[in-house]
Amino acid sequence: MSAFQAWLAGARLYAGAFFVLAGLSGCASLVPQTMGLRDAWPQGVAARSELRAVPFFAQQEYQCGPAALATTLVHAGTAVTPDELVKRVYLPGREGSLQAEMLAAPRRYGRLSYQLAPRFDDLLREVAAGNPVLVLQDTGVGFITNWHYAVVVGFDYAAGELYLRSGETRRLAVPFTVFEYTWKKSNYWAMLTLPPDRIPVTASEPAYLAAVAAMERVAAPDASFAAYSAALQRWPDNVAASIGLANRHYARGELGQAEAVLRRAHTRHPDSVAVINNLAHTLSDLQRNEEALVLIGQASAPAGSPFAAALGETRALILQRLGRDS
Repeated sequence: MSAFQAWLAGARLYAGAFFVLAGLSGCASLVPQTMGLRDAWPQGVAARSELRAVPFFAQQEYQCGPAALATTLVHAGTAVTPDELVKRVYLPGREGSLQAEMLAAPRRYGRLSYQLAPRFDDLLREVAAGNPVLVLQDTGVGFITNWHYAVVVGFDYAAGELYLRSGETRRLAVPFTVFEYTWKKSNYWAMLTLPPDRIPVTASEPAYLAAVAAMERVAAPDASFAAYSAALQRWPDNVAASIGLANRHYARGELGQAEAVLRRAHTRHPDSVAVINNLAHTLSDLQRNEEALVLIGQASAPAGSPFAAALGETRALILQRLGRDS
């Protein structure tokens, strides 16, 4: 039994559900978010939820990062083992894994990495929605620091407990207060690993699109295609998602579909220079150059800006195809 598990066992001797924290009971400032949950449980979230089908990989020495990440990746449909992830996320010099590596690795498998906002409510909402949450804790005792990755797979409000895939324990029950005390030392760091067509229930529009863009840089094209399609289902007005999806259609040679996506975006955002430029370019590729020339004439951008350069290149291409100099 680790020092943390021994401490945790002692903490459970103190009854009181949310208020269980050996040596710290009554110190609301130490676990402010837990105290907030006591007063207001997240609306629409069941009092109990557990994702029993989430796999478990017992960690080897110092390698909780690969084990925790394999847990969420396999749940997201990726066939991978902790051993395969060691080379991607484990830093021998640090005897552990940094958050940047944990976020980057799933993208190479065509999976979306999404860092949650530092809120207990968001963690609970994601678990209730069927998404296991990978968290970073400091499970050290006293003045000893021990950074540790685990995966939250359930909770029980009445019992005041969370359930984790952690270390060598498939189902570690941890009081809410103990969990927050260990979790807040990482500034409440948590992430999801999801299939590209699945959007976190707590996702914000800009943060999600940033996560998709990060995945797009390293993943196979189909992954970002699915992600942008899902984004437009939730946020139909999003320009970045429209351009991203249209670009994926264009790369596939699906010019008609690219035009359709950009047409919808242009209707919603008639002044978007990027949308006008890409739509005009697509129309020109479809041999509708007169129409493209009229459209490109509707856009303007400050001289010297990247948009101005792109508009100039597209206009020059259209004129060349029309056999005109200017």
